Formats: sequence, C-alpha cells, structure tokens
Amino acid sequence: MKKLIIATGMLFMAATGCKKYEMPGNTPTTNPILENMIRGADVSWITEMEAAGLKFYDTTGKATDGFQLMKDINMNAIRLRVWVNPAKGYNNTADVVAKAARAHKLGMQLLIDFHYSDTWADPGHQTTPAAWANQDIAGLQTSVYDHTKSVLTALKDKGIIPVWVQVGNETNNGMLWPLGKASDHMDNFALLINAGYKAVKEIDANIKVIVHISNGFDNGLFRWMFDGLTENKANFDIIGMSLYPSTNEWQTPNQQCEVNMKDMISRYNKEIMLCEVGMPASSPVATNYFIRDLYTRLHNLPDGKGLGIFYWEPQAYNRWENYGLGAFDATGRPTFAMDAFR
Repeated sequence: MKKLIIATGMLFMAATGCKKYEMPGNTPTTNPILENMIRGADVSWITEMEAAGLKFYDTTGKATDGFQLMKDINMNAIRLRVWVNPAKGYNNTADVVAKAARAHKLGMQLLIDFHYSDTWADPGHQTTPAAWANQDIAGLQTSVYDHTKSVLTALKDKGIIPVWVQVGNETNNGMLWPLGKASDHMDNFALLINAGYKAVKEIDANIKVIVHISNGFDNGLFRWMFDGLTENKANFDIIGMSLYPSTNEWQTPNQQCEVNMKDMISRYNKEIMLCEVGMPASSPVATNYFIRDLYTRLHNLPDGKGLGIFYWEPQAYNRWENYGLGAFDATGRPTFAMDAFR
C-alpha cells in the first residue's frame, strides 16, 4: 500500500468531491447483506497516531478510543500488518500484540498481515529484512517459518488466535526479492508461502491462510500468479485482493473485480477477500456507493465464497503520512463513507 501513500496526490488530483452523486435521502440504516460479511478495517497506524497526539471522535464529536469507534461503526474485524525489525518499532511483534489485544477485548476478529520485510511490502517493494539478507532460499524458508511462528505464538500466549493470516502483502511478483521474485523463481515463492502456511497451521489448523495481490480488477495478473502457485503446489485457503479505484471510475473496476472473483472461484475453488480497499477521503458519498456495490457483488458470488472487505486505514485523517484515502474528516470523525459498513 506504500505506493499509494507516495502517489496519492498525483493519482487523485481529479477527485474533487461528490459532484457525480447525490446524498441518498432514504438510505437504510442497516443492510442485511452485511450480516454475515467481514466488515473490517486495517488500523495499523493507530498506535503511532495516538503517540503523535491525534484523537478520534464519533459523529457527535465525542472523543472515542479508535478501536471502540470501529466497533461502534459496525466493524467486526481488524487487520494488522507485521514488520520484522522496523526502524521505529511500530508494527513489530510487541506493537502488533498490543493492538491485537485491544481488538480482541472488544470481540473483534483478527487478520494478521505478514509483510516479511522491515518496512513496506507492496507490488514495487519486497525488500528482504536486513537480518535475512544473506540467506539462501532454504534459510529464507526457515526465517519465514520462525518469524511467523514467533509472532503468532506471542498472540496465542495472550489468548488471541487470528481468524486469518496473510503470508505476504500485495505479492504481485512474489516476496523476499530477489530469491522469492515470482517472475524469476515462482517455485521459490511457493516454497516461502508453504513455510508460512506450515507455521500458521501449527499454531491453529483453523486459521485460514491468504495469498494477497493488488489490482483486483486484473484477471490476467491473478491467473498468472495462481496458476503458477498451483503448479508449484503452494498451500493457501483464500485469495486476497486490493482495490483502489478513482472517484469517478469505480464502477468499471468493481465490475472487472467481480468477473475476476468469479473466475478465481471457478478455477481454484477458493474463498475471496477484499483485504484492502480505499478511495479519496474527499469523496465520502462516492466511497459509500463503491463499498456498498462491492458488498453486493461479494454477496452474489457462488457458494458463499465472498467473505468481505477491509478498508485500509480509514482513521488516517489530515493526510497522515501523506495518505489521502482514509474515511475520516479533518476533525477526526468518520465520514458518510463508513456508513457503508452499517
């Protein structure tokens, strides 16, 4: 997701509000489609934001704990990224466990997102952790296994068992480059996934393992990746996607994403999760429509294999870290975009 933090200003300069949409006058307060769906948020920045003095408020202006606010918005799941040895400490094991404990106390389900890096991992960046830099593929398999097992054990020791675990983040071309770069070494990438998978299942066989790539509208990319992983006997339970359309063009990517999701189910018989979505914070009405439309498409997938959606860092406001795709306004309150989860 780091690519979008850098490029938001350039990519979405044209997203100037909600001119194309009117605020619905009779929007229902509840949506029955959502009842059995994952309604999630990745809030991995939250401890860093709190340390910087930022606060969060409900729609009445009452200061509210960020996790409680997500619960009040009708979120039922939290996603947290994990870095190996991050420079500032945030997203390391201790920080992840502390955030997970807050979500767990509120009865929220948990998705743990392993980046297998000391910093951002995304389609353009899959940098091997410094401590693993000189390892061969066998050593990297051991490191992936040990790191995954260590973090999940720390959670288990607190009585916390995630429902889902991502083995890699937006791995459009594999992870742990260069040895795990899929276009050069699809077999190695499959070995690394299987190392993470093994560690996850040893913690709890019921945890579902996700392979996550971005551009959920790009069926060619998904076929290439999951054909390759299947041929190399990679083990996973769920296909994860990201989707970040522009304000005025979300309908076509949503339609393309639905076609892709149906194809993934037909080809691989896997469940589907939208692990990351987002649109400009300046366009809450369009974002609301975008999310509601996605939920309808997920609901209509064959055999109930559409699991739900995680909004990426909705609580990031005032362009925190130059990110402009949150779903809170400049006062730290959730916008109408978040009503799509009610």
